[in-house]
Amino acid sequence: MQVEQTEPMQQAQEDPKTKLSLHEKIANLPMQPGVYQFFDKEGRHLYIGKAKRLRPRVQSYVRESADHAERIRLMVSKIRNVEVIVTDSEGEALILENQLIKEHQPRYNVMFRDDKTYPYICLTREDRPRVYPTRVFRRDGSKYFGPYDHVGHMRRMLEMIRKTFGLCTCAVSAKTIDPTRGVPKWHTCFNDYIRNCSGDDPEELYRETMKKVERLLGGRTEALIRDMKEEMSIASDAMHYEEAALLRDGIESLMRYNQKMKMVDSSQVNRDLFAVEIEPELNEACGVLFKIREGKLIGRFHRLMKNAADRSRAQLIQYFMEDYYTSQDAEAIPDEVFVSDLPENSDPLIDYLAEQLGRKVVLHLPKIGEKKQFVEMALRNARHKLGERILEKQKQEKTRIPMAVQDLKTYLHLHRLPRRIECFDNSNIQGSDPVASMVVFVDGQPRKSAYKRFMIKTVEGPDDFASMKEIVKRRYSRVMREGQQAPDLILIDGGKGQLNAALEALREIGFEGQCEVAGLAKRLEEVFLPGRMDAVMIPKVSPALKLLQRARDEAHRFAITFHREKRRKRTLQTELTSIEGVGVKTAEKLLKEFGSVQAVREASREELERVVSKKISEAIQFHWKSDR
Repeated sequence: MQVEQTEPMQQAQEDPKTKLSLHEKIANLPMQPGVYQFFDKEGRHLYIGKAKRLRPRVQSYVRESADHAERIRLMVSKIRNVEVIVTDSEGEALILENQLIKEHQPRYNVMFRDDKTYPYICLTREDRPRVYPTRVFRRDGSKYFGPYDHVGHMRRMLEMIRKTFGLCTCAVSAKTIDPTRGVPKWHTCFNDYIRNCSGDDPEELYRETMKKVERLLGGRTEALIRDMKEEMSIASDAMHYEEAALLRDGIESLMRYNQKMKMVDSSQVNRDLFAVEIEPELNEACGVLFKIREGKLIGRFHRLMKNAADRSRAQLIQYFMEDYYTSQDAEAIPDEVFVSDLPENSDPLIDYLAEQLGRKVVLHLPKIGEKKQFVEMALRNARHKLGERILEKQKQEKTRIPMAVQDLKTYLHLHRLPRRIECFDNSNIQGSDPVASMVVFVDGQPRKSAYKRFMIKTVEGPDDFASMKEIVKRRYSRVMREGQQAPDLILIDGGKGQLNAALEALREIGFEGQCEVAGLAKRLEEVFLPGRMDAVMIPKVSPALKLLQRARDEAHRFAITFHREKRRKRTLQTELTSIEGVGVKTAEKLLKEFGSVQAVREASREELERVVSKKISEAIQFHWKSDR
């Protein structure tokens, strides 16, 4: 590997000359695979990512015409430095990316929320290996099996190992082990264990026993039972009856354990199944993994992911799978992998898994039948975990009303606490693609699952007052019609004009007086209330004003995002798909690679041909050449 570092970046907004300098620096990045790291002015990591070709990937962030989400735009504004690490393959970049993310925990990456330390079963790397439970992972060459979602499941497995193979499975440290015998130094290691412990077995027999333990922990019980039956038959024929009896007892224990396992596939295939569900209200997602070995469900595993609300399921399932397969949790690569959503870019992961297994691993997205039902079961598990997280947060906040909400009631002389605030904003550019948004704050926190987006239907041209009247009328007509929960406070982004338009809409539908209404004007952060000539001036440092500003800014962000989406779709249809040979899928592929229509227009033929065929590349260049 090699590290290449650019000069410190400057904000694109500061100076056009600086922007040109920035593009020149990025233009010198390599076209090889690798990992890129963005830093802020303090030298802290903002984001770490991987790329098949580093230069165009980094260019896609800082290109002026790129249509990014608000989160990415904010991150780009903070970038001051970039470093890249060139790797030999995407698979190598995948491993390195995950290592760096775990080490530095950048603010704008999806982060995994470790709310507990999972239990594992450790198989040590020693001349006489030990098997014992642990919650601590050490990179000492030992093998770790798990994680177990419940400590009881791990204990049952340890008991199975002890009964079947006579092994000591005590959770002991290296200091308490007799290195000559591989067992605890003390002689009170539970009487039952002492009588059955195989610590004094001959070395060759001991190694064979540990191989069987590894097969059992890996879920290969059917093959293990067959082999042990064959050993028992050989021992019996040789009149080694004591050995045959021990094997018989072990086989019976294994068979009882095997019968208790949930059979999910008669084909006895080894499979991992991944599913991801998102909860915007928490800004979290939950990934669930089902481990299926020989057709039986041998284990479940879940991870909670932060910073997830504005990411797609395709992105999140990719992060979840990459994190799992490049960590200590993945003790074996299965024959096939089922997913609830296809990853956004699965090629690096598939290449990495193929390297580890020695053959290609195929990702399947079940759409019908039992396999689809099994994916749905995994999704239900994910939803259940997120439901538990919501209940946790609600329990914590049930009796706590934020000071900002209490202060807001006082400053605005409201009749009730504004625990639920619904805030409205419009967005258009010179009247084109007019849209509006409504965001909801409950007890001072955004409730993203309740957000609404509106297409302006009856207003022509840039008329903010009429647009506000339309969306308020539509929103609360539906609230009345469907008996939905009414807010404690309706907040309008704007001054007296927008506020009066909203009040007129509420009067026309008979909703006036059902809740409080206020308008927040941006120029002086004045709050206008119905029936009052003068605006209310809330102190600038007050949490109450900061709450109103947060709601107003969030409504603006949500409206702008919707407006950009709408404009982008229109741009896509009118500019790219008008080129002969370019359909919607090809246009989306080009936009994903280059970031914007303008960037496609500026791309060289060589850059275009890395994404599309030579014929389409020529058509694209001819289209804009004839436009000039």
